[in-house]
Amino acid sequence: MISINNLNFHFGSRIMYEDASLHIKPKDKIGLIGLNGTGKSTLLRLIVGEYTPDSGSIQMSKETTIGFLNQDLLSYQTHESILSVAMQAFGEAIHLQEQIDKVLVEFENNFHDDLVDKLAGLQERFEALGGYTMQAEAEAILEGLGFTTEELQKPLALFSGGWRMRVMLAKILLQKPSLLLLDEPTNHLDLPSIKWLESYLERYEGSVVIVSHDREFLDKTTNMIVEVYGGKLNVYAGNYSFYLEEKALRNEIQKGAYENQQAQIRQAERFIERFKAKATKAKQAQSRQKMLDRMDRIDEVASEAARVNFSFKFNTHPGRHILRLEHMSKAYGDKVIFRDTNVHIERGDKIALIGANGKGKSTLLRIIAGTEPINGKRELGHNVILSFYAQHQLESLNVENDMLTELQQAGSKKTEMELRSLLGSFLFTGDEVFKKIKVLSGGEKSRVALAKTLISEANFLMLDEPTNHLDMQSVNILIQALEQYEGTFVVISHDRYFVENVATKIWYIEDFQLKEYPGTYHEYEAWQEKRDKEVKAHAAAEAPIVKQEKQPREKSEFTQLSNQLKQVNRQVSEVEQEVAKLEEQLAAQERHMADPTVFSDVDKLQQATQTFEEIKANLDMKQEQWEELMLQAEDLESKLAD
Repeated sequence: MISINNLNFHFGSRIMYEDASLHIKPKDKIGLIGLNGTGKSTLLRLIVGEYTPDSGSIQMSKETTIGFLNQDLLSYQTHESILSVAMQAFGEAIHLQEQIDKVLVEFENNFHDDLVDKLAGLQERFEALGGYTMQAEAEAILEGLGFTTEELQKPLALFSGGWRMRVMLAKILLQKPSLLLLDEPTNHLDLPSIKWLESYLERYEGSVVIVSHDREFLDKTTNMIVEVYGGKLNVYAGNYSFYLEEKALRNEIQKGAYENQQAQIRQAERFIERFKAKATKAKQAQSRQKMLDRMDRIDEVASEAARVNFSFKFNTHPGRHILRLEHMSKAYGDKVIFRDTNVHIERGDKIALIGANGKGKSTLLRIIAGTEPINGKRELGHNVILSFYAQHQLESLNVENDMLTELQQAGSKKTEMELRSLLGSFLFTGDEVFKKIKVLSGGEKSRVALAKTLISEANFLMLDEPTNHLDMQSVNILIQALEQYEGTFVVISHDRYFVENVATKIWYIEDFQLKEYPGTYHEYEAWQEKRDKEVKAHAAAEAPIVKQEKQPREKSEFTQLSNQLKQVNRQVSEVEQEVAKLEEQLAAQERHMADPTVFSDVDKLQQATQTFEEIKANLDMKQEQWEELMLQAEDLESKLAD
């Protein structure tokens, strides 16, 4: 499908890829991973032709079609409805619909055979392209990605960048390319939408390459991991969990080989040093030196498991009660967020607030922080010092400061050595701490802002989507920091691995109330799945039988009925062929049963009789199906004649 061979690519003097190779086959589901800056997004742009390799080749079959979701699509704006934008994926079908509508208008004044033939041809192609189901399919995908039915007709320009990105994702999914390239698809999705996308990609018939830092998402959607490391593309034949196990095994083997080679090198060097000046051994010493010069050196295994070596302590300890909200209500005009709900946070609580976007999660954090007015009572506990991290706080960083100065001005009174140690924990080492904020990437700014939050000496933290734009190593660092943090925190996140590792209580918003599950995320998820099944079973048992009202005829009903009749007639023809085959098989089986060698053998006769009954049952079923289809055809012909 796609073959990448000996790829070399540089950004200026920086080597991104060096003799890298990869083969993407049909139905491959690949997770593309690596530290930020190693070239994952660059590889996707090389595949689609936005960048040109310095050398090597990227070849693909003529039949390959590509859909590329990337962060550049955030800037796309239009006043068309989001449904119309998503349905741009069906360009040819929409054009055919316009032609069909014109022909139907012509029918009103000019009904002749040529026009009927033209309509039939247009309808056949329209049906082949999925024209009769395209709107329903677009609506299903948009609603799966979190839009309400009412929002589908609203202009795209009314939505924020994250929601616009969902529309562009829907459009790409509707195009059904043979290769999907998805660059951080979960960054702008909430948890229900992520789960929907996981299910969709599991069923997707084409190939997929996903750049993501969400471990659980990669586990659910991939069957191969490709790690970008040292300019190479290292392949692991399994999901992310398999990659972790296999990588540890490979590292162990490489470590052993490296240590053995180093021992050989030291032994050879000692021999050379000892005997190079002796005439009797000089030739052997030279031979050993040539051996060392020709030796392919095994790289030492680099440790990627960064550890936090900074103590996150605060001097002011709060009382038992951190915060109470009593009979709290919140609404924006007619939109109710909370209604008469209570919130209690105790010292030492490690809380994750989860759920769909638009339910009020970020609003609740602002209410807890005291920056959002409410109806009800808000009471902050004794000696509580709070600190609030959200994405918009990246904008509050002084872009002219370097990282070290930015942390020094945070008022923590930490020494330069302590701040350097903290920045080292967040993967900024050596002279990197003197980089200006303005030259940092989004992920690097996030790490600086998080470090600034953690040194604030706050004993109560509120973190709104802290893992956005962080790579896996940075997420691990944040997990370690929060594990050793002795205070209280509430975190909003859709990263399930992160939530599972930091939270001991789960909050969710339901029926305008804040509700709590006292356990880990995986325990909550199992409980929620069981609860959903019980609710559905109860609803199914209680649901009354509703008679469907007859829908009014639409203008294009003639077209729909005509296409339905064609489809039924095709099915009739197919079933008739199947009936004929089964009748032949039944006759052949009767002759077989009459064979004396079969008839006289009890076991053979029993087996033959069983086969005969199976063929006869299939024949009876197909004959019933044929009768039903004939009745459908008669009914449709009657309607068309009206």
